This record gives sequence, structure tokens and C-alpha cells, in this order.
Amino acid sequence: MQQIEFELDRDHVELNQLLKLVGLCDSGGAGKAIVASGAVSVDGAVELRKTCKIHAGQVVTIEDVEIHVIHAA
Repeated sequence: MQQIEFELDRDHVELNQLLKLVGLCDSGGAGKAIVASGAVSVDGAVELRKTCKIHAGQVVTIEDVEIHVIHAA
């Protein structure tokens, strides 16, 4: 499984934007479609809210990719 560390430099990032920022889709709109399809899990639970707020410490999974959201140094 591929693991990506995403450094969060603010309080939160919306789920669809996170997918765009790590390069898993080309736009926020494409991110929304991926989330709506049920392909994304947050901390092990399927997440269908496209603009769900993701905070440091959470793990987002899509197919064989895990995104670990961490505080920016």
C-alpha cells in the first residue's frame, strides 16, 4: 500500500481538496465525484461528505493509497 504524508498548515482541509492537493485527482470537482462514489474512507469508515473537514492525525484511504495528515513543522 502506498503511503503519503500530507503536511497540514492550517486547522483543516476539505476532503475533496485533500485528494486534489496530493495529486489523486485533477480538480476539487473530480475529488467530490470520487468521494460521492464511496471509494474514500476516513479513519476506517466510508466517508460520503465531500467537504468533510480533515484534521491532522486522521488517515484517509482511497483504493491502495493511505494519506496520513500531519501537522506542518
